[in-house]
Amino acid sequence: MKRVAVIYGGWSSERPVSLSSGRQMAEAARQAGYEVTEIDATRELSRQLTDAKPDAVLNGLHGPWGEDGCVQGLLEIMGLPYSHSGVLASALAMDKLKSKAVYKQAGLDVAEDRRVTRADAAAAHALKPPYVIKPVNEGSSFGVLIVREGTNGPPQELTGPNWRYGDYLMAEEYIPGRELTVAVLGDRALAVTEITTLRDYYDFDAKYAAGGSQHVIPADLPAHVTKAAMDASLTAHLALGCRGATRSDFRYDEKKDRLVILETNTQPGMTPTSLVPEQAAHMGMSFVDLVAWMIEDASCQR
Repeated sequence: MKRVAVIYGGWSSERPVSLSSGRQMAEAARQAGYEVTEIDATRELSRQLTDAKPDAVLNGLHGPWGEDGCVQGLLEIMGLPYSHSGVLASALAMDKLKSKAVYKQAGLDVAEDRRVTRADAAAAHALKPPYVIKPVNEGSSFGVLIVREGTNGPPQELTGPNWRYGDYLMAEEYIPGRELTVAVLGDRALAVTEITTLRDYYDFDAKYAAGGSQHVIPADLPAHVTKAAMDASLTAHLALGCRGATRSDFRYDEKKDRLVILETNTQPGMTPTSLVPEQAAHMGMSFVDLVAWMIEDASCQR
């Protein structure tokens, strides 16, 4: 029986999401017939993995350290096969500015942006409103601020004592329209989901709270938009050098018929409200089968 270590938790802002993802993947792996060791990752992760002696590692970490190439580098050094993307692809995808440079080179449409410091973004508008402020290396919409048209001044939250998302940010053109997402498994785009929410935008609570958002799959879109989103997600996956499962997010401006890629998630969530398991189920793949696929894909990476 193959021994699988499921690593989750960690110490990033996304720890609660990772705990949910990891525990659900661990249970699915057991149902698929694997011998599973659950590891709440600490800074002693190398020792935790040495003690577990796994044949493969199922990475359920989210956010900095678990999703940006750091843990991937450790697993490479230890010679352990692991799920999802490798060191470079993980690091590129986690950095919103660098990933957008890759997208542009691959011919994908991206929003106008500027790299700014937190102090500069609080002192004066980084772009003409409306625009979005995003931490360069965070996920789950942590630290995202929307500066609306007609706003008197730049966001002062950036200088507050509770800010914990770094000093370097991306100011990005606000793209109106519909929120779309597409999962990729290996070399195949699965489906297009439209995400709607009654909140101001698709923030942390909209993503993870029960009832925080509605997912329409397949999205009710013109055929050419569906094809463009599917093609763009696979293009982004390959251009970044990803493997395993990813999920790319888009905005579609119907008035301009413009599809803009926002980011690619190399460690997409595996919670009850997560999008990749929904798309897999839509394609006839159960959650247990999806987790088994990720484990076997990891095992092929020796």
